[in-house]
Amino acid sequence: MKQNITLAIEKEILMKGKLIAAQNDTSISKMLCDQLKQMIDKEEQYQAAKRRALHALKKGFHLGGMITWKRQDLYERERMANPKTSTSK
Repeated sequence: MKQNITLAIEKEILMKGKLIAAQNDTSISKMLCDQLKQMIDKEEQYQAAKRRALHALKKGFHLGGMITWKRQDLYERERMANPKTSTSK
């Protein structure tokens, strides 16, 4: 269902728009409708991509590999590499 609207457009812009519409064998109304549809489609695509990206971030990414070490192993390795900087007093 189509709905009529009233627009306030500067006279110069309207005249140029009419010229372009005539050159393309269309109307100002159709040109504006097509432009508005493009803007809506672009916004909907953006919102869908944003939802997918946020979902992917919440889900997380498996980057491979497994943790095969324990935290204590790292401290032991550091202590062995730097025996002079031992924290024992």
